[in-house]
Amino acid sequence: MIKQFLLNIMLTLIWVMLTGELVVVNFAFGFILSYMILWIVGEEDDSKRYFTRVPAIISFIFFFIYEMLKANLHVAYDVITPRFFMKPGIVKYPLDARTNLEITFFTNLISLTPGTLILDVSDDKKVVYIHVMYLEDKDAFIQQIKGGLEKRLLDILR
Repeated sequence: MIKQFLLNIMLTLIWVMLTGELVVVNFAFGFILSYMILWIVGEEDDSKRYFTRVPAIISFIFFFIYEMLKANLHVAYDVITPRFFMKPGIVKYPLDARTNLEITFFTNLISLTPGTLILDVSDDKKVVYIHVMYLEDKDAFIQQIKGGLEKRLLDILR
């Protein structure tokens, strides 16, 4: 997979040099063009994983940006209005992530989102305690994170 990524970057840089303009649009177009070329001429082996992972990463980035904006607007609205809508709570969240890398990525992404904060990871690494600023329903919150952020993250990392 690293080999395909480096080849993709190298072809992208060649495209940018051929066009003669170092702008984001050229880089993005070159990346997409080289990605499609590598996909067409690629062999049928383990390297095909790269071609499913790149769209998943791009989808995850847009998903996380959307969730981040939504949380920022929610917190900002609560700050600028005279009445507070907070219903803080602590959730015991069962993890599907197993490795240290998966848990670290997951907990950092949760902590980056306004309104949530990781308090602790259990010693057996099966549970994470999350402080939630706007907690209406614990089960709905767990299902939202499990079906959204954690599932998409694990699809990329596994």
